[in-house]
Amino acid sequence: MKLRTLVVTVAVLAAASVAVFFLQRPAPPASADPRVGQPLVTDATLQETARFVLSDQGKTVTLARQADGTWRVPTYYDLPADFSKLSRLIDDLAAAKIQRAVTRNPERIARLEFKDTKLQLFDAAGKSLWSVTLGKNADSGGRFLRFDDQPAAYLASFSAWLDAEPKNWADSSLLKLKADDIAKVEIGFADGAPVVVSREKKEAPWTAAKTPDGQQVNPAKITSLLSSLDTLRFTDTTAPDDAKAVAARAHERTLALTTFAGETVTVALGREPEQKKLKPPSADAKSGPAALGTTADLEKKESPEKSGSPSAPAQPPLPEFETIPAGPVFAFIKNSDRAAPINALMAKRAFQISDYTFTSLPQKPADLFEPAPKPEAAKPAEKPDDTKG
Repeated sequence: MKLRTLVVTVAVLAAASVAVFFLQRPAPPASADPRVGQPLVTDATLQETARFVLSDQGKTVTLARQADGTWRVPTYYDLPADFSKLSRLIDDLAAAKIQRAVTRNPERIARLEFKDTKLQLFDAAGKSLWSVTLGKNADSGGRFLRFDDQPAAYLASFSAWLDAEPKNWADSSLLKLKADDIAKVEIGFADGAPVVVSREKKEAPWTAAKTPDGQQVNPAKITSLLSSLDTLRFTDTTAPDDAKAVAARAHERTLALTTFAGETVTVALGREPEQKKLKPPSADAKSGPAALGTTADLEKKESPEKSGSPSAPAQPPLPEFETIPAGPVFAFIKNSDRAAPINALMAKRAFQISDYTFTSLPQKPADLFEPAPKPEAAKPAEKPDDTKG
């Protein structure tokens, strides 16, 4: 009985000791690095930022905020920036946190592949607000980084892809019009007069002043045309006096879009057409006396008297032609409002667009019309029934 009491007492004391240990054990030591657990960059810093500079593999992109709140790409002809792309980068930076301090050992830091991938934020006065150099992605997720080239590496929950191509940060959209806002469309053709279609309101049908007999405007054709222009984007740019852009202007198709508010936007799409040119004589081709050949060659040729049969006259070689492919398609846009940004944009660069936008245009006026539905035949009047009454 005494032994049993002793065992119970020991068990109770052991349980009490465990409880006291857990209640009174010291808290885990706080991280020695105050950055751990903190945002990669604070909201206050992002709000103060007036210039982003992104560098990678020898390329640099600069995004600058303007006085009106818009952003431009100084490193790509100061074109308007793609704000949706910039917003995604800002959201990724705001959501990222420093997960842990990795190392201060120079040898270990060297293995984390810190090269020239860098992201910097500046305020309106050009003062540096924040700067990190990015290393490789961690196998478990996130990315290694260093602050201001300090001798310490961290792991952050940041995995956004950084695009260092300046052109890719420019807003590629060329038109800001909506199809529902268009009241009139004038479509030019290479041959013949343009076709003008219009409507009184967005729900009304399209009509044309000169509609062929038995035809009506094909609404699907107009909708498709407006859709292709509404999503008009450039794929590349060049100098306005570039030879290919100048050649495209000589073969352009013009469309004029007028909104219900009275604004008119003229869109000219053009490309230099495919050409066939006569090939110049090859370098090894013989001409003049050399075309007769050597003395040995002449001796091998038998005269008509010796061969006993007349020789056929020599046929001149057929001319050879080479095909030069059609040039790139360019879009030239002008807004009736002189203050419209697109007018200044067109003065800076010539904008290349996809070939399909040009090749899908209606090729002749008849493409814009379709057979009109035939009116229903009038029903014959019913004859009165004389048997009634």
